[in-house]
Amino acid sequence: MRIYLPGTWPMLRKLVKSGKFDPIGGTAFALTPRLREAYVSGDDEELEYAAMTEAARASLRLLAVELGLGEAVAARRVVVAADLDDVTLRPDLDDGAVRITGPVPVSAIAAVHVDHEEAEHAVREAAGVVDKADLGDLDAEFLVGEAEDHELAWYSPEEIAFLVDLGDL
Repeated sequence: MRIYLPGTWPMLRKLVKSGKFDPIGGTAFALTPRLREAYVSGDDEELEYAAMTEAARASLRLLAVELGLGEAVAARRVVVAADLDDVTLRPDLDDGAVRITGPVPVSAIAAVHVDHEEAEHAVREAAGVVDKADLGDLDAEFLVGEAEDHELAWYSPEEIAFLVDLGDL
């Protein structure tokens, strides 16, 4: 099953060093039956994009914690796409939420999706209000929408180390 794991820049750095991506709490997103039911129409590609979008919003939540701790991190959403068989559905969370156990080896990673530098201001603003947006604050939802208007760039697994090196300059 293709899954989408929310991440942050420090998590990518750790992936490069260890060869494994360690998702927070084992949470990921995928095209689940419940996600499929939540949409009136859409083919698999569109629904996979919806799952990736949920992971990107979860990345904002992770980034909010890092920024709140005063860490100097790149304000960019990170989503790691991987193919795993051992996935458990999480009906207690979002429609596309799933749980995995343990870290994801780099060999299972299909791609990494990361914001461009131009998105950093919007992403930083959105990370600061994502919880309010989740609770229905329209101004906060607008700021999150501004970040979500930026498309994530696609990188192959072979490019991850180069991406991290380039981003750490």
